[in-house]
Formats: sequence, structure tokens, C-alpha cells
Amino acid sequence: MKIVNSLALILSAGLFAGVVHAQELTGTLKKIKDTGMITLGARESTAPFSYNLEGSQFVGYSVDIMMKVVDHLKTELKMPNLQFRIMPFTAQNRIALMQNGTLDLECSTTTNTEDRQKQVAFSNSIFIIGTRLLTAKDSGIKDFADLKGKNVSTTAGTTSERLLNKVNDEKNLGMNIISAKENGQAFLSVDSGRAVAFMMDDAILYGERAKSKNPEKWHVIGTPQSHEAYGCMMRKDDAPFKKLVDGVVADLMKSGQIMPIYKKWFENPIPPRQLLLSYPVSDDVKNLYAHPNDKAIQ
Repeated sequence: MKIVNSLALILSAGLFAGVVHAQELTGTLKKIKDTGMITLGARESTAPFSYNLEGSQFVGYSVDIMMKVVDHLKTELKMPNLQFRIMPFTAQNRIALMQNGTLDLECSTTTNTEDRQKQVAFSNSIFIIGTRLLTAKDSGIKDFADLKGKNVSTTAGTTSERLLNKVNDEKNLGMNIISAKENGQAFLSVDSGRAVAFMMDDAILYGERAKSKNPEKWHVIGTPQSHEAYGCMMRKDDAPFKKLVDGVVADLMKSGQIMPIYKKWFENPIPPRQLLLSYPVSDDVKNLYAHPNDKAIQ
């Protein structure tokens, strides 16, 4: 059985590898081949997915997956010296930077939604999260209903911002929503006392808790307001490039190579302060690894 599975993976890799060589290059692949460069997008403070390590380099779970795509491009395009640059972006400008050609690929924490699919394309998903709350253990906040009349932070341009405004309106909670530019800034609103809770993707909240001066002060609580799929984002209507990226992601999952990457960032101490997230793999993520797909699952 192992021999059969291994053969299937080899054949699968060969099939999507052939996509590049079987036809004339177009779109992003042609741009990369012509320029000898690929421009990647990364977030500056979204541990453990994508963050700037003390100004020296971008690291994280999503960054590792993105670099696997770069490694594959070097082979498929016969460009062992392919160069890459990583450009930081925010939740507000990521789609514009992709559409105008500034970025070629970004793997971070961008949620695949049906609305965004009208503007950009997404790879097979790389992670599944739930949107919840981070608050101090002694705050008295147990769920979203407890936020009535309170200051609550989130990150501008995210699905969490949209969902928080929606629950505020639908349940008449009268929250004052503070939208920060980056996740780190949104957490600072809670840490400084400006807000009682921070709403965001649960894995990001675990990351912010781990990075804080006193992780034991904080906990992640609340009924998930959505379940969302992160995907690598690329330009729309570029089927050959999407097929290549999809193939890399699917092979990582089906071969089991994704698990060491997961354990590295979610179950082991992460730089720069060797903090431990203690974020066990969820059933949603296990199912994704077993059945890679590019569905928007909100």
C-alpha cells in the first residue's frame, strides 16, 4: 500500500509539473520566467503564520508553505537561481497589490470568501480557523453577549471586522469597535485597557497571547462567529499558476510533509522569544489535510 501511495504522489507531482512544460508560459509564470523574480506578500505581525522576525526576515507557517512554492518554481521553470523578494502588506491593501501586479503570491492569513473570489483567486486552503475573542481571564467576558456597551478591538479590513459590526447591529449590543491597522496594534488596545476584548481568528489570538508579556493573563473564549479557510492568494484567471500552487499545497498535505511544518509553529516554541502556542491540530484542519480543497467554507 505504501508503494502504491508513493507512486500515486510521484505521478500526481508529474502531472502538475507537466502543466508548466506542456504549453507556452502565460500570466504569472511568464512574468517570473521573464524577470527572474517572484514578489511574495507577507504580514508583519501575524504570528505564527506570517511575521517579521525582529526586522531581519519573514517567518511562519504560511511563509514556509509559500517558500515550498518558490522551491517548486525553481525546478519547474528550470531556474535554480530564481530570486524572490518579500513585501509586507496590510489587510486593507492586499487585494489591490495583487490586482495591480505588485504581488505575485501571498500566503498568510487571507480568508477565502466568495466576495473575494470575484477579485482574486485562492489556492487549496492551508488552514481552517474560527473567529473568537481574546480577553483577560478576570474581565468577566465569557461570550459575545457580554460585550454590550463595551470597547472591542479588531483589525481593519478583515472578516472579523465585518462580523463584529454585523453582530453589533443584529443584537443591538452598542459596542464601540476599535479597528486597528495590524493585529499587534489591536491586541495593544486590550493590553492597555482601551478595549475589553479583541476579536480575530482564534489561531492568531493564540499567537498574540503567546507574544504578550504575561500569557497566563489572557484566554481565548466565545462561540465562533464563523469558520474560515485561509488560502494563498494570487491573481484571478491565471489557471496555470493556480494549478501549480494547488499542486504544491495538495502534495504537502497528502504526503504528510505538512505535519512537521504544523508542529514547528503550533506545538513547539517559536522565535524570537521561544514562546509556546500550545494550539493542537483541530478536526477541521485534520480534515483539510486529508482532503485538500479550495472551498470558501464560511
